[in-house]
Amino acid sequence: MVDEVIVTTSVPAATFSDIGLSVPDEKDILDGRLSDLDDALGGGMSKSLTTPQGQIAMSDTAIIAENNDQKLAIVNGINPDYASGRFQDAIGRIYFIDRIAAQGTTVTATATGLVGTLIPAGSAAQDDAGYIYFSLVDATIPASGAVDIVFQNQTTGAIACPIGSLNTIYRAVNGWSGITNAAAGVPGNAVETRSNFEYRRKQSVALNAKGTPESIYAAVLDVDGVVDAYVWSNHSGETVNIGSTNYPVPAHSVYIAVYGGEADDIAQAIYVKNQAGCGMVGNTSAVVTDTSRGTNISPKYTMTWNTPSQTRTYFKVQLENTSSLPSDIVSQAQEAIISAFNGNSELVPKARIASKVFAGGYYSVLNNIDTASVNVLSVTISIDGTNYSPSVEYGVDQIPSLDANDISVTLV
Repeated sequence: MVDEVIVTTSVPAATFSDIGLSVPDEKDILDGRLSDLDDALGGGMSKSLTTPQGQIAMSDTAIIAENNDQKLAIVNGINPDYASGRFQDAIGRIYFIDRIAAQGTTVTATATGLVGTLIPAGSAAQDDAGYIYFSLVDATIPASGAVDIVFQNQTTGAIACPIGSLNTIYRAVNGWSGITNAAAGVPGNAVETRSNFEYRRKQSVALNAKGTPESIYAAVLDVDGVVDAYVWSNHSGETVNIGSTNYPVPAHSVYIAVYGGEADDIAQAIYVKNQAGCGMVGNTSAVVTDTSRGTNISPKYTMTWNTPSQTRTYFKVQLENTSSLPSDIVSQAQEAIISAFNGNSELVPKARIASKVFAGGYYSVLNNIDTASVNVLSVTISIDGTNYSPSVEYGVDQIPSLDANDISVTLV
């Protein structure tokens, strides 16, 4: 019979408690391993880290610390506030949502031509870089001779569409003569970022409900290609003006703003969730056919929502001019601001429909540039290019847009 061997160690253990998993500091682990080795060798051992035993203790410490880090990663992976990757995907599946796959840049372009010309969904235009964009909804040129249409790049990823770059009709439509974009496109993405996925998951808790603004919002956000949305319901008996632009919403109507996505998909999402008989308001409509009743004449319903206009945003940035700054600091600062503005940073929230953007948050974005020390002197923001302030607020009918040419970076 083998005698039982009791093994003890001076290395502090990782512990679970009401606050979660706690792991010891690496210094405490190292001290514990040095003490264990000293006991094993009979005492009096040199604890210098340059000795062989010191090197063994450091290697053991690295192994234990790495194991503890992996445990922490697993624990954090089941917390929605910190989850990422496959852990975050698994949490999303609980709510029956999937991470949005790669999608192309969306941009509002103004199409001109003969009055009454129908520009069907799927019409193609080309930008200066050679990328092809397809329109997402049918549009008819009104008496003014111009109509705004949302186009999406068929190539996925965060591809910039600067002001005025979408200017060529790629596939001719009789009566359609010109196209340009007055504001920069909303960049696409490779795959949905951790922060954006978590934002959408939080909004999706009402996805299984019906007849509430929250359920409509969750449903349209879940439509493929939708970049952003906003929903507000007017329960009063009179028209109410909402948001910073005082958009009028008639009595007993729901206001739904959606940017991106196919019109038929958006209409279907609204039809399934909207309350029967509730009025709708906006500049975009699509017809939904109810095929669930099994009759030979299926009811048709027109769903209406608002496609928000792209609103140019302007930044003024002042940085201290030091010798440690790289030669391309201006372009680095512009790229950092654009990336964060479009939701690719954990430091500031994405600029959304009916949101308020604070210039102060971009101090940390600029300080986080992977280069020499950046000293930020000031950051201000504007939506008219003239009046700059510490913050701006977008209306319920506006979606923020940002172009590198609208970011002024000055070295002082």
